[in-house]
Amino acid sequence: MESSGQTVSKSHPGPRFAVGLTGGIGCGKTTVADLFAARGAAVIDTDQIAHSLTAPHGAAMPALIDAFGPDYATADGALDRARMRALVFSDPGARARLEAILHPRIRDATAAAALLADGPYTIFVVPLLIESGTWRERVARVLAIDCSEATQVARVMARNGLAEEQVRAIMAAQVTRARRLDEADDVIVNDAGIDALLPQVERLHRFYLDEAARLAEQPSQRL
Repeated sequence: MESSGQTVSKSHPGPRFAVGLTGGIGCGKTTVADLFAARGAAVIDTDQIAHSLTAPHGAAMPALIDAFGPDYATADGALDRARMRALVFSDPGARARLEAILHPRIRDATAAAALLADGPYTIFVVPLLIESGTWRERVARVLAIDCSEATQVARVMARNGLAEEQVRAIMAAQVTRARRLDEADDVIVNDAGIDALLPQVERLHRFYLDEAARLAEQPSQRL
Protein backbone atom coordinates (compact mmCIF):
# COMPACT_ATOMS: atom_id res chain seq x y z
CA MET A 1 0.00 0.00 0.00
CA GLU A 2 1.35 3.40 -0.95
CA SER A 3 0.61 6.66 0.78
CA SER A 4 2.26 10.06 0.23
CA GLY A 5 5.07 8.42 -1.73
CA GLN A 6 6.05 6.02 1.07
CA THR A 7 5.88 2.25 1.01
CA VAL A 8 5.68 0.26 4.21
CA SER A 9 7.32 -3.14 3.93
CA LYS A 10 7.13 -5.54 6.82
CA SER A 11 9.49 -7.98 5.12
CA HIS A 12 12.27 -5.41 4.87
CA PRO A 13 14.48 -5.51 7.98
CA GLY A 14 13.95 -2.60 10.31
CA PRO A 15 16.62 -0.27 11.67
CA ARG A 16 19.31 -1.82 13.83
CA PHE A 17 19.53 -0.85 17.49
CA ALA A 18 22.87 0.86 18.13
CA VAL A 19 24.69 2.13 21.20
CA GLY A 20 27.55 4.61 21.23
CA LEU A 21 30.08 3.68 23.91
CA THR A 22 32.42 6.44 25.03
CA GLY A 23 34.61 7.53 27.91
CA GLY A 24 37.74 9.44 28.74
CA ILE A 25 41.18 7.98 28.22
CA GLY A 26 41.90 5.21 30.73
CA CYS A 27 38.26 4.64 31.68
CA GLY A 28 38.24 1.08 30.36
CA LYS A 29 36.22 1.37 27.16
CA THR A 30 37.88 -1.66 25.56
CA THR A 31 37.39 -3.82 28.65
CA VAL A 32 33.68 -3.02 28.76
CA ALA A 33 33.25 -3.42 25.00
CA ASP A 34 34.87 -6.86 25.21
CA LEU A 35 32.35 -7.86 27.88
CA PHE A 36 29.46 -6.85 25.63
CA ALA A 37 31.06 -8.70 22.71
CA ALA A 38 31.30 -11.83 24.86
CA ARG A 39 27.53 -11.63 25.28
CA GLY A 40 26.95 -11.48 21.53
CA ALA A 41 26.86 -7.77 20.77
CA ALA A 42 28.48 -6.63 17.52
CA VAL A 43 31.27 -4.26 18.58
CA ILE A 44 32.82 -1.78 16.14
CA ASP A 45 35.76 0.13 17.63
CA THR A 46 36.57 3.35 15.79
CA ASP A 47 39.94 3.55 17.56
CA GLN A 48 40.89 0.17 16.10
CA ILE A 49 39.78 1.39 12.69
CA ALA A 50 41.93 4.51 13.09
CA HIS A 51 44.91 2.34 14.05
CA SER A 52 44.43 0.18 10.96
CA LEU A 53 44.29 3.28 8.75
CA THR A 54 47.59 4.51 10.22
CA ALA A 55 49.33 1.14 10.49
CA PRO A 56 52.26 0.32 8.20
CA HIS A 57 51.06 1.17 4.70
CA GLY A 58 47.56 1.87 6.02
CA ALA A 59 45.02 3.49 3.73
CA ALA A 60 45.44 6.95 5.30
CA MET A 61 49.24 6.99 5.29
CA PRO A 62 49.82 8.47 1.79
CA ALA A 63 47.56 11.43 2.59
CA LEU A 64 49.15 11.89 6.02
CA ILE A 65 52.66 11.89 4.59
CA ASP A 66 51.58 14.38 1.93
CA ALA A 67 50.12 16.66 4.58
CA PHE A 68 52.76 16.38 7.30
CA GLY A 69 55.86 15.04 5.60
CA PRO A 70 57.80 11.76 5.83
CA ASP A 71 59.11 12.62 9.30
CA TYR A 72 55.68 11.70 10.67
CA ALA A 73 55.98 8.11 9.45
CA THR A 74 58.02 5.43 11.16
CA ALA A 75 60.60 3.33 9.35
CA ASP A 76 58.00 0.61 8.69
CA GLY A 77 55.49 3.03 7.18
CA ALA A 78 53.15 3.60 10.13
CA LEU A 79 52.13 6.91 11.64
CA ASP A 80 54.57 8.13 14.28
CA ARG A 81 51.88 8.54 16.89
CA ALA A 82 54.06 10.11 19.57
CA ARG A 83 55.36 12.75 17.16
CA MET A 84 51.90 13.45 15.80
CA ARG A 85 50.46 13.65 19.33
CA ALA A 86 53.04 16.28 20.26
CA LEU A 87 52.24 18.28 17.12
CA VAL A 88 48.47 18.34 17.41
CA PHE A 89 48.55 19.30 21.07
CA SER A 90 50.67 22.34 20.24
CA ASP A 91 49.07 23.28 16.89
CA PRO A 92 45.27 23.40 16.48
CA GLY A 93 45.71 23.79 12.73
CA ALA A 94 47.62 20.52 12.57
CA ARG A 95 44.84 18.82 14.55
CA ALA A 96 42.29 20.09 12.05
CA ARG A 97 44.35 18.78 9.11
CA LEU A 98 44.75 15.41 10.79
CA GLU A 99 41.04 15.12 11.49
CA ALA A 100 40.15 16.18 7.94
CA ILE A 101 42.17 13.23 6.67
CA LEU A 102 41.19 10.60 9.21
CA HIS A 103 37.58 11.32 10.11
CA PRO A 104 36.00 10.72 6.66
CA ARG A 105 37.98 7.49 6.30
CA ILE A 106 36.98 6.33 9.78
CA ARG A 107 33.36 7.17 9.03
CA ASP A 108 33.38 5.20 5.78
CA ALA A 109 35.10 2.19 7.35
CA THR A 110 32.71 2.28 10.30
CA ALA A 111 29.68 2.34 7.99
CA ALA A 112 31.08 -0.60 6.01
CA ALA A 113 31.67 -2.59 9.19
CA ALA A 114 28.16 -1.82 10.42
CA LEU A 115 26.65 -3.30 7.26
CA LEU A 116 28.44 -6.58 7.99
CA ALA A 117 27.77 -6.57 11.73
CA ASP A 118 26.10 -9.62 13.24
CA GLY A 119 24.46 -9.93 16.63
CA PRO A 120 21.30 -8.59 18.23
CA TYR A 121 22.57 -5.00 18.46
CA THR A 122 25.64 -2.94 17.62
CA ILE A 123 27.97 -1.07 19.94
CA PHE A 124 30.14 1.63 18.38
CA VAL A 125 33.16 2.43 20.55
CA VAL A 126 33.86 6.12 19.93
CA PRO A 127 36.35 7.83 22.30
CA LEU A 128 35.38 11.32 21.06
CA LEU A 129 31.67 10.63 20.63
CA ILE A 130 30.55 13.74 22.54
CA GLU A 131 33.21 15.93 20.95
CA SER A 132 32.32 14.90 17.39
CA GLY A 133 28.83 16.38 17.49
CA THR A 134 27.59 13.91 14.87
CA TRP A 135 27.36 10.57 16.62
CA ARG A 136 24.47 11.39 18.94
CA GLU A 137 21.95 11.20 16.12
CA ARG A 138 23.43 7.96 14.77
CA VAL A 139 22.84 5.88 17.91
CA ALA A 140 19.81 5.18 20.07
CA ARG A 141 21.71 5.33 23.37
CA VAL A 142 25.00 6.81 24.59
CA LEU A 143 26.83 4.70 27.15
CA ALA A 144 29.58 6.44 29.13
CA ILE A 145 32.28 4.46 30.93
CA ASP A 146 33.25 6.44 34.00
CA CYS A 147 35.96 6.39 36.63
CA SER A 148 37.75 8.92 38.79
CA GLU A 149 40.32 11.19 37.17
CA ALA A 150 42.99 9.81 39.49
CA THR A 151 42.21 6.31 38.21
CA GLN A 152 42.42 7.52 34.62
CA VAL A 153 45.86 9.03 35.20
CA ALA A 154 47.21 5.97 36.99
CA ARG A 155 45.95 3.56 34.32
CA VAL A 156 47.31 5.51 31.37
CA MET A 157 50.68 6.11 33.03
CA ALA A 158 51.00 2.35 33.66
CA ARG A 159 49.68 1.32 30.23
CA ASN A 160 51.37 3.86 27.96
CA GLY A 161 54.40 4.90 29.97
CA LEU A 162 53.39 8.57 29.78
CA ALA A 163 54.19 11.18 32.37
CA GLU A 164 51.32 12.51 34.47
CA GLU A 165 51.37 15.90 32.75
CA GLN A 166 51.06 14.21 29.35
CA VAL A 167 48.06 12.21 30.51
CA ARG A 168 46.40 15.28 31.95
CA ALA A 169 46.99 17.18 28.70
CA ILE A 170 45.17 14.44 26.81
CA MET A 171 42.33 14.52 29.33
CA ALA A 172 42.11 18.32 29.02
CA ALA A 173 41.63 17.98 25.25
CA GLN A 174 38.57 15.78 25.83
CA VAL A 175 35.19 16.91 27.11
CA THR A 176 34.86 17.17 30.85
CA ARG A 177 33.76 14.21 32.90
CA ALA A 178 30.70 16.19 34.01
CA ARG A 179 29.58 16.90 30.44
CA ARG A 180 30.12 13.31 29.35
CA LEU A 181 27.97 12.06 32.21
CA ASP A 182 25.34 14.71 31.52
CA GLU A 183 25.00 13.65 27.88
CA ALA A 184 25.01 9.90 28.54
CA ASP A 185 21.83 7.84 28.62
CA ASP A 186 23.58 5.02 30.48
CA VAL A 187 26.67 4.92 32.70
CA ILE A 188 28.97 2.09 33.76
CA VAL A 189 31.30 2.86 36.66
CA ASN A 190 34.71 1.23 36.25
CA ASP A 191 36.56 2.05 39.45
CA ALA A 192 36.52 -1.30 41.20
CA GLY A 193 37.62 -4.07 38.86
CA ILE A 194 35.96 -6.75 36.78
CA ASP A 195 33.69 -8.13 39.51
CA ALA A 196 32.01 -4.75 39.81
CA LEU A 197 31.73 -4.40 36.03
CA LEU A 198 29.98 -7.70 35.32
CA PRO A 199 26.55 -6.97 36.88
CA GLN A 200 26.47 -3.52 35.28
CA VAL A 201 27.21 -4.95 31.84
CA GLU A 202 24.72 -7.78 32.29
CA ARG A 203 21.93 -5.38 33.29
CA LEU A 204 22.50 -3.13 30.28
CA HIS A 205 22.92 -6.09 27.94
CA ARG A 206 19.46 -7.34 28.88
CA PHE A 207 18.05 -3.84 28.44
CA TYR A 208 19.67 -3.45 25.01
CA LEU A 209 18.36 -6.85 23.95
CA ASP A 210 14.85 -5.73 24.86
CA GLU A 211 15.26 -2.43 23.01
CA ALA A 212 16.68 -4.19 19.95
CA ALA A 213 13.76 -6.63 19.89
CA ARG A 214 11.26 -3.81 20.26
CA LEU A 215 12.86 -1.87 17.39
CA ALA A 216 12.98 -4.95 15.17
CA GLU A 217 9.22 -5.40 15.57
CA GLN A 218 8.53 -1.97 14.10
CA PRO A 219 7.79 -2.00 10.35
CA SER A 220 10.36 -0.11 8.33
CA GLN A 221 9.42 2.63 5.93
CA ARG A 222 11.09 3.14 2.58
CA LEU A 223 10.65 5.85 0.01
